[in-house]
Amino acid sequence: MLRINKKYMKGKTRIVIKGHLDKKWTNHFDGMKISYEAGSTILSGNLKDDSHLHGILELIRDLNLTLISVNPEEY
Repeated sequence: MLRINKKYMKGKTRIVIKGHLDKKWTNHFDGMKISYEAGSTILSGNLKDDSHLHGILELIRDLNLTLISVNPEEY
């Protein structure tokens, strides 16, 4: 089940996507770092605002990727 913590829509954020997304997509995710963990792709970085997050989520949708979670990262 998808979990999005809407209370935190900007700042350091961790987005988990099912499967491995090639690092060549890094430039398309507007400053988010791509890493891998347990069969998933992790996008992490600073979100500027709600529209920045929504742009990334729309790209994930457009690429037909499975979004697992969106959460703030610990500082």
